[in-house]
Amino acid sequence: MTQQAAAVATHGISHVGYRHEAFLWAGKDAFLDGTVPFVADAVATHEPVMVALIRPRLEWVRSALGAAHASRVTFVDMGDVGHNPARIIPAWRRFIEDNGDGARTLRGIGEPVWAGRRPAEVTECQVHEALLNLAIGPQTPLWLRCPYEADALDADVVDEALRSHPHVVSAGEAHDSTSFGGLAHIRDAFELPLAEPAASSDDLEFTVTDLSALRSRVHRRAVAILDPDRAEDLVLAVHEVAANSVDHAGGTGRLRIWREPGALVCEIRDKGRIQDALVGRRTPTVDQRRGRGLWLANQLCDLVQIRSAADGTIVRISSWL
Repeated sequence: MTQQAAAVATHGISHVGYRHEAFLWAGKDAFLDGTVPFVADAVATHEPVMVALIRPRLEWVRSALGAAHASRVTFVDMGDVGHNPARIIPAWRRFIEDNGDGARTLRGIGEPVWAGRRPAEVTECQVHEALLNLAIGPQTPLWLRCPYEADALDADVVDEALRSHPHVVSAGEAHDSTSFGGLAHIRDAFELPLAEPAASSDDLEFTVTDLSALRSRVHRRAVAILDPDRAEDLVLAVHEVAANSVDHAGGTGRLRIWREPGALVCEIRDKGRIQDALVGRRTPTVDQRRGRGLWLANQLCDLVQIRSAADGTIVRISSWL
């Protein structure tokens, strides 16, 4: 670890409110320079810190910290919690709430994007990173550093990281991102068009009287290629989203089902518009009556893509084969 890297990682940066950084790295040494001092300083100053990385990088940090420091860190396997990217924001919200709910300074390292993720997952991770600027209030004292393996990711993925993070750490230096898109970028991400499927789809126009037929159609396609429990999860998730269309979007919608390489995909379209870009990413309260359907879909399925603009809403649900 170089002195310069340690200085950037631990000193000279104001940490009053929320600080959301993209950390660009290449090589194990650079990765450890940008993470271990950051975490060790949090431990030394008694700040709660959560490290959410994929393996083996999780173990790199744990080993470099040593047992005494590592025992005071919350380690999370991002391959687990971030399997569906929409589950990551609730995990950060729980960490904040469990550690003073804004009354204490906190630190975190979160790696939602890594080489080898499916293209659709990467896209949703990019939406997630934009939404993090909305999900966590500016006064919340969380310093969140998001590693990006710059030499292993496509250049457009790194460019998008610069648009979704107000601050950047790279080559031993910290600076503001000149590409940061602000609140407008959040809306753009929520309205980002989804590519049309290459395969033909099985379509059904539905109203409230067709929900039973909708469930049957999804079940028939799912049980042919998914195990029974995952097939039932997909049926329930699609039903919940379709019921939202019936209840909140004029009473009608359109179901499409198709198979892609490695995935069974179900999509619901309707003419409604969702104003809340964080829909499905907030943990429902016990007495909450609305807003549970998309949350449930995110808990049940591998990927849920939500897009909503003036011409309507699309919810695309994928189950990996």
